[in-house]
Amino acid sequence: MRLIVRDDSHSASAYVAKYIIDRITAFAPTPAHPFVLGLPTGSSPIKVYQILVEKYKAGEVAFENVVTFNMDEYIGIPREHPESYHTFMYTHFFSHVNVHPRNIHILNGNAPDLEAECVAYEAAIKARGGIDLFLGGIGPDGHVAFNEPGSSLASRTRVKTLAYDTIIANSRFFGNDIEKVPKMALTVGVQTVLEAREVVIIIAGAHKALALQKCIEEGVNHMWTLSALQMHPHPMIVVDEDATLELKVKTVRYFKSIEAVAAAQGFEQILPSKVRTGPRPISKPLEPAPEVKEEPSILLPKPTTSTLLAAPATEYPVRSHTPELIPDRMGSRIAAR
Repeated sequence: MRLIVRDDSHSASAYVAKYIIDRITAFAPTPAHPFVLGLPTGSSPIKVYQILVEKYKAGEVAFENVVTFNMDEYIGIPREHPESYHTFMYTHFFSHVNVHPRNIHILNGNAPDLEAECVAYEAAIKARGGIDLFLGGIGPDGHVAFNEPGSSLASRTRVKTLAYDTIIANSRFFGNDIEKVPKMALTVGVQTVLEAREVVIIIAGAHKALALQKCIEEGVNHMWTLSALQMHPHPMIVVDEDATLELKVKTVRYFKSIEAVAAAQGFEQILPSKVRTGPRPISKPLEPAPEVKEEPSILLPKPTTSTLLAAPATEYPVRSHTPELIPDRMGSRIAAR
């Protein structure tokens, strides 16, 4: 886990934006080998998007070979609605950069079959080779995407009922009228996020300090779904000073010291180059290889829960059976003479 602390939300956003630009640049994406970027909505990433747009207009980054997958979308409001996540993304990002519409993926909250929409979304991510970097924010209760407290840490893209606290928090976007806030959404799962090669979370504000503390200083807990990042090999959380108010002083000093020591040694804490550039396409067809069971690796984090959930019923651990109790006589225990 990396915790990057900056003085204010603008500095934190600038750090995240630069990190994403550096990753895309190092990846050197092509049409056949695009960089796959997971994106959030909400107030936390707005400044990141503003900086990315500025850097694009300055010629410092291009998005023509970037494929995007958004985290979530409300159910039941038109995509043209001013508060839909389709509208949000085009307003703050997509309309200002050269990402191709065919490379944009956002869940359809009005799909005739919502379950099929979720399955197809997971399949689309897999078809693109997985997500290289997932950017995210959190709610005050520590939820990632719409994985509310109590969500399974092995969950995948699915229909989710929103928690009352989330509905209240989002009512500010609907004229503070709770009745206008959608009560359900489609969202990627916790496991969907964990299988990205990198996860970068941006957190700003004192109102999210408790969530950060729960997820950094305490154990993995499905009531604070951000804490699942403790199981990821390459997670990074970028925060402003206000977000650290609930952390122990020694925790903040520890992470600041790690960053300072690395900088003094000229070492940038990023993924190894082979992983950072992702899997390259094969130039010529090869003979089909025998099917090999995928093992967890740096490229494909895979908690035990995923293996169990993906296995046929016959492969689940078999419960032990208590042997039938047969009454006996004390005399039967005495060896015959």
